Amino acid sequence: MRLRASGFFWRNPWAKAVLLLAPPLLAFALVYLASLVALFISAFWTVNPFTTEIEHIWNIDNFKTLWEASAYRTIALRTIGIAAAVTIADAVLAFPLAYFMARVASARSRTFLFVAVLLPLWSSYLVRVYIWRLILNHDGVLNWTLGKLFGAHLAIAYSNWAVWLIFTYVWLPFMILPVYGALERVPHSYIEASRDLGARGWTTFRRVVLPLALPGVIAGSIFTFSLTLGDYVTPLLAGGASSQFIGNVVYESVGISNNVPFAAAFAAVPLCVMAVYLVIARRLGAFEAM
Repeated sequence: MRLRASGFFWRNPWAKAVLLLAPPLLAFALVYLASLVALFISAFWTVNPFTTEIEHIWNIDNFKTLWEASAYRTIALRTIGIAAAVTIADAVLAFPLAYFMARVASARSRTFLFVAVLLPLWSSYLVRVYIWRLILNHDGVLNWTLGKLFGAHLAIAYSNWAVWLIFTYVWLPFMILPVYGALERVPHSYIEASRDLGARGWTTFRRVVLPLALPGVIAGSIFTFSLTLGDYVTPLLAGGASSQFIGNVVYESVGISNNVPFAAAFAAVPLCVMAVYLVIARRLGAFEAM
């Protein structure tokens, strides 16, 4: 029996691949895809205002509320806007460092920089957020330093600026690594050929380096954009009353008002945004750099 099975798998390599991939794919389908299907289905249900019980009556009232209520539109736009701002800031900060690591730094310096980039990921996410709260407080390190040097203070604690700054710091490693991988694969002969043809540094960067590294930037943006889009801890801890994200409304709808259908409808917004974003990223070749 064992020999017969071995012979079958030897003659049909695809069967071995199916056997190996079946358990994780089955778990993925049951745990992830099934939960998404349940999410979308429950978004079309409603809650009885008297009994607070979920009624399985198909309607689009939850989506109408999202569209008609200006407060929810503002929250959605704020979430998407800050996610985009964090992605742009991380790309601007990550590109020079990744270029230095990939093209300039020695092996020892590169190892040190990798450790420096990855070291914050070894600490708790909450610890990093609370540390930034202490830094940005009115009497924190930032204002103390600015007061000593310039006699000025920045009132950015518990604001959208604080949320943007903390997100930019927290997700920066997720942008650096894909950009580094893309820059490392840029052939040095392309840069030499550009210089031999008379192109200056900025032209070489714009026409050679940046197009080849763009898939890495897009790949990193998938992480920074999606992680910011779905987060609710940082806005809750470091943002003010005007810093609510989609995740905060979803959390309150489930944990406080017990309105699961509305929470499911609002949670579908970032999923749809990310679906469109992933389609664009795929067309730009981002998945090849991940």
